[in-house]
Amino acid sequence: MSEENYDDELDLSTLSDEELVEQMHDDLYDGMEEEIVEGTEILLERGWSADKVLNEALVGGMAIVGVDFRDGILFVPEVLSAAGAMKAGMAILRPLLAETGAEPIGKMVIGTVKGDIHDIGKNLVAMMMEGAGFEVIDIGINIPVETYLEALEEHKPDILGMSALLTTTMPYMKVVIDTLKEQGLRDDYIVLVGGAPLNQEFGDAVGADGYCRDAAIAVDMAKELIAEKRAA
Repeated sequence: MSEENYDDELDLSTLSDEELVEQMHDDLYDGMEEEIVEGTEILLERGWSADKVLNEALVGGMAIVGVDFRDGILFVPEVLSAAGAMKAGMAILRPLLAETGAEPIGKMVIGTVKGDIHDIGKNLVAMMMEGAGFEVIDIGINIPVETYLEALEEHKPDILGMSALLTTTMPYMKVVIDTLKEQGLRDDYIVLVGGAPLNQEFGDAVGADGYCRDAAIAVDMAKELIAEKRAA
């Protein structure tokens, strides 16, 4: 048996809790879905709460991915594959978390604005936010203001996230924010905007609460703004 094959046969159930969590961080980093599912199941069998598995194994692992993404060590494809593994673990934990009534850190509705069908950046933010323990409702691409309003009404999130990748669709963010103002709803939500052609100046000009240069920043900013809002 070659060294490589032997490595594949690592029996996760023989690891201590601490070693298993370490291994899951590595497996998440490498986007290994089956291993994450197996690790999640082992920890649950050992009596870990869904909450603890989520925070220590999955969110802990995604935090490492987030830092390396921010520092340019990992790139979009690797982050998407890590997020895919995270999702596989979440699929097991979500029903359990719902049963125990575990509160997510916060809730976010996210979508790409009308006229724009780009979704990689949006998906990345949604995954990183989920990875940090937020509940995320992704309403998709090419979203008109009416659909944003319906989603806000239905889901009552803390945060509205809007994404645009075209300079021609960027101004639509202002349409959405202005409509919220007209309807007296603007103060009910933290509005975050992002996308390659945007900058801080644009975010300020349209009246967003935050401009997020990338997905890792979006998570930090969301946590910060929610904490401020709740303290107020």
